[in-house]
Amino acid sequence: MERHTIEPRPDWQRIVEAQGVVYPLTRFPDGSLRPYWDESAYYSFTLPEVEALEEVVEELHAMCLSAAAHIVAQDRFAELGITDRRLAGRITESWRRRAELPSIYGRFDLRYDGTGPAKMLEYNADTPTSLVEAASPQWFWMEERFPGADQWNSLHERLVDAWKRQATLLPPGPVHFVHSEGDELGEDLMTVAYLRETAQQAGLHTEALSVEQIGWDRLSGRFVDERLHFIRSCFKLYPWEWLTTDRFGPQVLDTLDNGGGTGSTCWIEPAWKMLLSNKALLAILWELHPGHPNLLPAYLDGPRELASAGGYVAKPLLGREGAGVTIHEPGLPPAVRGEACCYQELAPLPDFEGNRVVLGAWVVEHEAAGLGIRESSGPITDEYARFLPHVIL
Repeated sequence: MERHTIEPRPDWQRIVEAQGVVYPLTRFPDGSLRPYWDESAYYSFTLPEVEALEEVVEELHAMCLSAAAHIVAQDRFAELGITDRRLAGRITESWRRRAELPSIYGRFDLRYDGTGPAKMLEYNADTPTSLVEAASPQWFWMEERFPGADQWNSLHERLVDAWKRQATLLPPGPVHFVHSEGDELGEDLMTVAYLRETAQQAGLHTEALSVEQIGWDRLSGRFVDERLHFIRSCFKLYPWEWLTTDRFGPQVLDTLDNGGGTGSTCWIEPAWKMLLSNKALLAILWELHPGHPNLLPAYLDGPRELASAGGYVAKPLLGREGAGVTIHEPGLPPAVRGEACCYQELAPLPDFEGNRVVLGAWVVEHEAAGLGIRESSGPITDEYARFLPHVIL
């Protein structure tokens, strides 16, 4: 794994916008605009590196599924902050009927610098973004800048194939693709639009909608779109923890389709994905697989030995893009947190010429499918991170 600088293409912004990246620039707090899609540098990997990372990702995914089964079997929902017994029951039902429920994708965030084993930082298996830039623009960038090279990227083909295979699990009618109108950047919009495109290429009938436009028909007891058509299946880029606690959360649970029930709504991703996108999973994985080379020590009851050893990171059980994450150097008194956290061993992100890098490794269905790389200037990958392309040389 190496970082290389390169001159960006003269018309790069127009090119990537046409390929689906609707916000190629990021506005910083000082009002300045800086590239989010950053092709002033790229990363290169060897084929053996990528093959080894693929094996790691698929092993981690299998371990996460086993951990989910453990959470359900041992009724450990409270450790995930899931104290509503009705919700826990619906998640359990969703897990037990998972073979009947469509599930498309997820993204592992990994610490890796090319010199040691990749370490799992977290798994976003419910609402992962940065998919568009990983699937399309970086592939076309490679074809233009490095003809004949390769890339860890079979995302588009695998997504289309996944929709084709899982079409039989969907109830009749269109699949509604929704995101929130609160998405100011357009990141959720472009992710949902791209996934909708892959579903259409798979032959599915689709409709676009915002979460805020979803209605409730009291007479039928069904969710409906703005034309009062029943929403029988819905891909939502909207976290489950929001969906189940919003105003219509009780109706979501009332009509939750855990296997093709009449009068219900099939949500994609399914409710059991709540078990994988919760940071408590990190501690349960470490408990089940202590010392595993691709895991970092993690606990729920406090930092334990991490406070006096190499330091730790406190992560809220739920959150995205680094929100609420704090870093605690070794030897300092543990900070008092007002919310439930996972305490994970501090593993500073690799520093390439002042750039802190994290690998986003994609899973489609149950197979490793591609790589997206984000860089940040600080130690936490946040909303100001940059996306950089990669090649296999």
